[in-house]
Amino acid sequence: MSKLLIVNADHADALFGEGGWDAVVVVGEPERLEAHPEIRQLVSHAAHVDARIGREPLMLLAPGLAGGRLVLAPTGDLTAEYEDVRRFAEAAQAGVGIALRAGARKPLLVVAEHDDLRYSNALEVALLGAGHEIYQPFDVAGPDVTLGVLGLDDMARANALENGRIAARDLCGGDPEQMAPPAFADYCVELFADSPVSVSVIDDPETLVRDYPLLSAVARASFAVPRHAPRVVRLEYVGEGVISRNWFLAGKGVTFDTGGADLKIGGAMAGMSRDKGGAAAVAGLMATLAQLQPKGVRVVAELGLVRNSIGSEAFVPDEIIESHAGVKVRIGNTDAEGRLVLADVLSHLRLAAAESDDPVMMSLATLTGHVGRAYGPYSAVIENGVARGQAMGGQLQMVSELWGEPFELSRLRREDYAQVAARSPSERLLSSNNGASVNIARGHQFPMAFLVQASGLDQHGLGSDHPIAYMHLDIAASAVEKRDPLYGQPTAAPVATLLANLLDH
Repeated sequence: MSKLLIVNADHADALFGEGGWDAVVVVGEPERLEAHPEIRQLVSHAAHVDARIGREPLMLLAPGLAGGRLVLAPTGDLTAEYEDVRRFAEAAQAGVGIALRAGARKPLLVVAEHDDLRYSNALEVALLGAGHEIYQPFDVAGPDVTLGVLGLDDMARANALENGRIAARDLCGGDPEQMAPPAFADYCVELFADSPVSVSVIDDPETLVRDYPLLSAVARASFAVPRHAPRVVRLEYVGEGVISRNWFLAGKGVTFDTGGADLKIGGAMAGMSRDKGGAAAVAGLMATLAQLQPKGVRVVAELGLVRNSIGSEAFVPDEIIESHAGVKVRIGNTDAEGRLVLADVLSHLRLAAAESDDPVMMSLATLTGHVGRAYGPYSAVIENGVARGQAMGGQLQMVSELWGEPFELSRLRREDYAQVAARSPSERLLSSNNGASVNIARGHQFPMAFLVQASGLDQHGLGSDHPIAYMHLDIAASAVEKRDPLYGQPTAAPVATLLANLLDH
């Protein structure tokens, strides 16, 4: 696992090299840097000879400043009503990239303030963009980088968050062998060794088949290959003091998805090692909590890790399999495997949540192609009735906007339940339609209707004695950077949003 050290560089002479900084990266409009007239003057002079100033990221020779390098990373016009704080992340990523390619290893980040509430977390979001640029995959040898920041209030949180995001990128981005289920589980065991997060790994085939029957059906063709065999990883963090927040998180960790018997064809298998982004994000959040150690918080997570392989043991459409919650499910399409994994994991978490005060359950998954068709590069959040009654989805969406990981709010409706209703007396649920989700209306909403019922969460709705708030987060279109969804770098979304939602709201 790579590391990035973030340092608060608030010192009168930091801009001039005090502390060993070797480049200054200015994000935003230099004219807003009222406390740094030397930068404003240098930029003003340069603008007379270079029309690119303020229009595109570039480097200026800056004798006297740290490293003799001044990188300008403009955000562009931020006044349009449709703009958001991601402009700061994008600018910081571009600016830090220029500095690193120029040879800098200790860049100093200076973020221009903006008084619009949309940009209240501009500094923190710029850090996320810089971290994304600095990150190197765990199998690539890269330079050690220390990032200095002017005006950073909470250095401990910034470092904990970035280290969690590094873990999430590692786990999501590892190839089908590097992060097959056993390797993914081993990474987690090592990641949380000697930390306040407890780890247990279920790897016994008999236990998995008995307690996670839907998950085991997906993994059936991989059981005989030890390096691909399924795992369930359970993580738990309990902070000191009186617990005021009880969260239960389910992560989809399909380490490679062939589509199973409904084989992906025509090149559609490329990129399917990233079908574990939900489990990766959950592990990343837990890594952040392990380092930050917030009080009054309990988070329990289960990661369902499987490889959806093809072979003589593969499960097939029309099979009827009883879930952990005792619900008979007819398989409609083996390429809709993620909801099967999540249903069993959610069922186990449900039992623990039902014994907790004010529990909140979430599932995170790169679940459907439809979410990208519907919303482009954005995540979707869907609530059950209990969560909707408390406006939890709207709150998460609001937080996501402030942290540059925007969610769209979807709504679960009766048509979604009709889509997964039984088609014969032999089953209670149909897992999916028999085609790709992008080709059916409400393709990212109706899977939640399946999850609610297959996991037994329908027993904990608004009218129950033990209501449980539940939200499903489909991150299929946001888990990997939009410039290259097949081979691009994992984004670690929505770790920052989840952390802020947990600790600040």
